[in-house]
Amino acid sequence: MTQHSDFGDEYVPATEDDRVAERLAELTEEETESRAEALRAGLEDYELEDDDAALLSLEEGEEDYEPFVPAPPVLAIVGRPNVGKSTLVNRIIRSKQAVVEDVPGVTRDRVSYDAEWNGKDFTLVDTGGWEQDAKGIHKRVAEQAELAVDEADAVVFVVDGLVGATAVDEAVVKMLRRKKKPVMLAANKIDDSSQMAEVYALWNLGLGEPYPVSALHGTGTGDLLDAAVKAMPDTAQHGGMVPLGGPRRVALVGRPNVGKSSLLNKLAGSDRVVVDNVAGTTRDPVDELVELGGEQWRFVDTAGIRRRQHMASGSEYYAMLRTQRALDKAEVAVVLLSVEEPVSEQDVRIIQMALDSGRAIVLAYNKWDLLDDERRFYLEREIERDLGHISWAPRVNVSARTGWHKDKLAPALETSLENWEQRIPTGRLNAFLGELVAAHPHPVRGGKQPRILFATQPSTRPPRFVLFTTGFLDPGYRRFITRRLRETFDFTGTPIEVSMRVREKRKRKK
Repeated sequence: MTQHSDFGDEYVPATEDDRVAERLAELTEEETESRAEALRAGLEDYELEDDDAALLSLEEGEEDYEPFVPAPPVLAIVGRPNVGKSTLVNRIIRSKQAVVEDVPGVTRDRVSYDAEWNGKDFTLVDTGGWEQDAKGIHKRVAEQAELAVDEADAVVFVVDGLVGATAVDEAVVKMLRRKKKPVMLAANKIDDSSQMAEVYALWNLGLGEPYPVSALHGTGTGDLLDAAVKAMPDTAQHGGMVPLGGPRRVALVGRPNVGKSSLLNKLAGSDRVVVDNVAGTTRDPVDELVELGGEQWRFVDTAGIRRRQHMASGSEYYAMLRTQRALDKAEVAVVLLSVEEPVSEQDVRIIQMALDSGRAIVLAYNKWDLLDDERRFYLEREIERDLGHISWAPRVNVSARTGWHKDKLAPALETSLENWEQRIPTGRLNAFLGELVAAHPHPVRGGKQPRILFATQPSTRPPRFVLFTTGFLDPGYRRFITRRLRETFDFTGTPIEVSMRVREKRKRKK
């Protein structure tokens, strides 16, 4: 999808002082539509395939209005480390989205997922393990878990049913009592009735009936969810109103320790993500609703992408897959780069992942406030050399630590998304190509000169153009068309794809 994927240099015309844009502006809508209809009719003289007809019959769509609805209620999953919280989350959401490893403390942040049970939608929040008297990063994980409980409408407290209540579990109970939220007690790892003795003892925690479940095998989870859904209100107490389609989804990506979590915390106005100087602190994607420029955005802070997939071990490997999934779910990617270090092969690969996913893109340069003149000189040359193929992406210079220039992110995101969804009317598209080709015809190759018969834009998000031609267009000429499309119609912030369908003239019947 990137412009630099084809071989060869871009076609260079003798002059670009061709007044294509001016001539296009002089044409009325009726004139452009009339031209397009004539070109479309001319296609009947060519051998078209079945899917060509389907493509050509697509009508230019309009975006549907999205009404606002209350946010769904929030159910938080809490408990001490390694009792199976993430396994239970995967069971409830019917997916392996939460990173699960047989090591305590793999989930370090609170991570939210959309869930549904018996027709009721809710937001499920997986938390890091809660520990009393925790120090260092474990203390911050415990604080995050408490924050999750504060914002939840109901809580599932998970204990290891085979071990029974521990001193840490009892400390969690004290914390939950202070919060005064509905609590369901889940005794996990109970696979058959012979293991129920420890479950009965859990009545002593004073949280009511314990629900024996096996998150791994799914037994008992239905009864637990029935109780949880009954305890939750219809809408979130802290959620407010959200569009029916949800806020625009932003994937915050970049290599490890580049400042993604710090930036998200600064945008959200709270220590939402566990931040530590150890690269790879964030293991799961962490969804956060952030208000920027008067609108809500759903930021997904992904785990740092490790250098090579085959080198990544355990949870780091799964977190990298999660980063790709976050890009797949997002509409726009904010690629965070550190100005302190040279643009690396890894930075370029992450950008390529975002391009290959067809996402709108914003480049954010972190620690710009610390940049000296000498480093800026070399950085600009690195950007020109290594990131020239996405020179169309908006650049925002920020400081994740201080929040400097964070207000410039919203306009950049809006610009990229607006262009990502841009549709060029068929008449104007064909008028543009007609003027461009008239001024700069395709070079003659082997005595033949391919012509563009007709063009259409079958889809947006990202914009995709299909050219019906009489022969194969040189890659360099296609890149020339792509660049001029960008300049004429302003596709700042979005990849665009230009493909060809070579069609031969129908043979006349004798």
